[in-house]
Amino acid sequence: MKVPAMPYTAPLSDFRFLLDHIVGYHRVAATDRFADADIDTATAVLAEAAKLAADTLAPLQRAGDLHPARLENGVVRTSPGFAEGFRAIAEGGWLGMAADPAHGGMGLPMTLTTAVNEMMGSACLALQLNPLMSQGQIEALEHHASDAIKALYLPKLISGEWTGTMNLTESQAGSDVGALRARATPNADGTYAVSGQKIYISWADNDFATNVCHLVLARLPDGAPGTRGISLFMVPKFLPDANGHAGQANSLRVVSLEHKLGLHGSPTAVMDYDNATGWLVGAPHKGMAAMFTMMNNARLGVGVQGLSVAEGAYQHALYYARDRRQGRTPQAADGAITGHADVRRMLTHMKAEIFATRAIALWNAVAIDMARAQTDAPDGADAPDGADWAARAALLTPITKAHGTETGIEVANTGIQVHGGMGYVEETGAAQYLRDVRVTAIYEGTNGIQAMDLVNRKMADGGEAAYRLLEEIQTAAESARPALPALAGAVWNAAESLREGTEWLVAASVDDRNAGAVAYLRAFARVLGGHAHLTAATASGGSGPRAALARVFITRILPEHASLLAQAQAGAADLYALSDMDLSA
Repeated sequence: MKVPAMPYTAPLSDFRFLLDHIVGYHRVAATDRFADADIDTATAVLAEAAKLAADTLAPLQRAGDLHPARLENGVVRTSPGFAEGFRAIAEGGWLGMAADPAHGGMGLPMTLTTAVNEMMGSACLALQLNPLMSQGQIEALEHHASDAIKALYLPKLISGEWTGTMNLTESQAGSDVGALRARATPNADGTYAVSGQKIYISWADNDFATNVCHLVLARLPDGAPGTRGISLFMVPKFLPDANGHAGQANSLRVVSLEHKLGLHGSPTAVMDYDNATGWLVGAPHKGMAAMFTMMNNARLGVGVQGLSVAEGAYQHALYYARDRRQGRTPQAADGAITGHADVRRMLTHMKAEIFATRAIALWNAVAIDMARAQTDAPDGADAPDGADWAARAALLTPITKAHGTETGIEVANTGIQVHGGMGYVEETGAAQYLRDVRVTAIYEGTNGIQAMDLVNRKMADGGEAAYRLLEEIQTAAESARPALPALAGAVWNAAESLREGTEWLVAASVDDRNAGAVAYLRAFARVLGGHAHLTAATASGGSGPRAALARVFITRILPEHASLLAQAQAGAADLYALSDMDLSA
């Protein structure tokens, strides 16, 4: 059976339900900063983005995979239709949704940007990665660049005339960024000569923007070893002329493009800088602080990329399963395979996982918006203030990134299984989702690093941000107990187990915390997912499809938290009981 090219329908009803009933978007709209972004405006924005995703971007999904970006005479040639797709994104203003209106942005909440990015990523992840890079660069420049750099670069990045990248990784400096060797030497005119080679640079070049703006980490001559001595530089492909237009070519080049498992339409390059002209962004030796602004934005965005692929893969599998007839089902002698119990199990699990993961991502975005608004939530004195919202956003970011990408991988893998043998055949396109999403668990900080960030940096407050969130979950479960006693009891108990696991974690040694970090993060995501589904069931009056889906998650998926917490508290001793030699035996 040949499936038509990747149809996609944006889950607008889920977005509206989550904004109305689950993630507290009313708090965002009640702030002075986002007062114009009420729920009706939000609904209209999402509807327009849905049209873009379905009509313009989704048809590009297969083209990017079958006709990869290529390097010709030093110039990257992008996949068919990508230039037009990017132009549609830019002309719609979607690049600068959350950017400062002073430089041409819309000033909309990150919550809406997150939803729009999900839709674009579901439609065509390889192309969506380009705007994500520019959005992160925009935020980094807004927070750290000089007024002159802001005035020159931000309007062009926001309009899509220019695009942005981030350059951290070197062959000997992957996760250990402090080991980088790139150097920057001051020039007499206040610029810097940047030299070095960077690898894994997403969208390092393209043939549809008039300039590509590289944010490059490098070390000044007096920079201390490690991350403390790293500075950040803006190094454009073309040097801006006196009128701010792309002028003379800078001394940099794309050396090669990587041949990757997936994301073929997204060029990933080795970049070489040979005394290229750059401008300092932020203070000397404070480059990591500036780059982390971009990376934190990207970590939320990459978690949403995983969610994007999960949604696309689920829709693709459901489309196939509804049309595929094989054997006798409880509904018919020759019914669609959706009637088989195991296929129904896979599809309902996929849908339940996606809803929970989407809720986590939007909770994260709401916390970012509330922290930025710097105002008390309107629900009373007990609601989190600006600092508490910032702590919550920090706590949820590694969970969103790691769990979102793992969900994408698992759902895409299940999507292949739903297709049966045809899932292993490239003709159906089911395998592309898994190939495309696999890297999301690796880039922008591997999921193991996200987990260690959660149990170390994000627990440096003694677990207070985690405890506040768990208290809210248990309070909501208590409220739901009269109407939904079994589901509410299960969520309350899971939150209590997570509280006890957090207490153990806070008191544990660094090695023991790190050994259980991945399992702990996963357990936290499971409890958050249970909370989202219980809230949905309550808002639906305890009946209907959302309540039924909540039962699937809470009875079949949430119980995983117990075994995960057992792993999280197992300590590190058994892992190190096997020597390097034992591992090779």
